[in-house]
Amino acid sequence: MTTPEVRPNHTIYINNLNEKIKKDELKKSLYAIFSQFGQILDILVARNIKMKGQAFVIFKEINSASNALRSMQGFPFYDKPMRIQYSKTDSDIIAKMKGTYVERERKKEKRKPKPEGTGAKKAAAAMMAGVPTAMPGMPPMSQAPRMMHIPGQPAYMPPPGMMPPPGMAPGQIPPGAMAPGQMMPGQMPQQVAENPPNHILFLTNLPEETNELMLSMLFNQFPGFKEVRLVPGRHDIAFVEFDNEVQAGAARDSLQGFKITQTHAMKISFAKK
Repeated sequence: MTTPEVRPNHTIYINNLNEKIKKDELKKSLYAIFSQFGQILDILVARNIKMKGQAFVIFKEINSASNALRSMQGFPFYDKPMRIQYSKTDSDIIAKMKGTYVERERKKEKRKPKPEGTGAKKAAAAMMAGVPTAMPGMPPMSQAPRMMHIPGQPAYMPPPGMMPPPGMAPGQIPPGAMAPGQMMPGQMPQQVAENPPNHILFLTNLPEETNELMLSMLFNQFPGFKEVRLVPGRHDIAFVEFDNEVQAGAARDSLQGFKITQTHAMKISFAKK
């Protein structure tokens, strides 16, 4: 008997997250990698043990949630591939926007003392209401993550040692995608000078909210990553150091044009020696 698929939702449910990451750091990191798909209304991460390793990301638009689910399915996040599915129910913030919000009984029951119940257990039960009981369509852990090509983004290049997405060779451009050097209508040509290979990368066109945590989250999935260095007084540029030039080049090719926000496509070049 097949499990019915969960319908598309503004909210995506994520599990298999690294349980050692603190709540505040986890929320910032999730925002850093998911904000490229659209406006995020809220990110819910519970503190209790039952909900550890799980989170909900609420998008303003369903299309944003769908793109995020397809693109980030299996993405290595703090050394663990994310498992993503639509939430079974609307989050409160979406229900209020739709005018369908109904106050849960649990809020009224808080006034009634229960010997065996605790506030933490009630909160966990409320959040678990949106957790899918099964994960239909989820690829096995041994399968490479499925990556959806985003128009305007460069071809996917897996880090050394990682498998490319099924049916796609490293550097292969999906059907309908733009070839290297081809520009979107109205897009200005990039004026990034090609410096000789270096173990240090130079990042430009970073948004104002960029911080060391966001960049570290993006680059620490690549072998040889050492550190991120921000420039005091400049939010739009940064340096990322690797052990050697080959490792730095692999990270550059994979993340070239990555959108930290919808309006800022990151530009990466080798730093001048």
